[in-house]
Amino acid sequence: MSETVVDRRTFLDALLTTGFVSTALAIAYPVTQFIAPPASGEPATESVSAGLAAKLRPNAAAIFKFGSRPGIVVRTADGDIRAFSAVCTHLDCTVQFKSDTAQLWCACHNGTYDLGGEGADAEIVVSRG
Repeated sequence: MSETVVDRRTFLDALLTTGFVSTALAIAYPVTQFIAPPASGEPATESVSAGLAAKLRPNAAAIFKFGSRPGIVVRTADGDIRAFSAVCTHLDCTVQFKSDTAQLWCACHNGTYDLGGEGADAEIVVSRG
């Protein structure tokens, strides 16, 4: 058997190269994960059950989860049921239903919207479905 002798310089070069490559990979991996993030873990939501219609009283509303955002379902005094995104388009706050005025209200900027989505500052977007 023949012995292979490695001199100090070759050993140090290999050690430093291994350290450099390891450090470069440790930096490059998180950077590439940041640049190309994985797809969202939440599936696209086309419809959702917000509860039983019979349990929603006239001139009342209920907040429900629509995907990753809140939604609001309103039963008007006439008995019509309307669903909206519960996110104010002005400041991304969750709106509430005021039964005394039959309007959607954003507490963040005191904006009010009628059930047609019209308001002084922005509009409420009707949800899909």
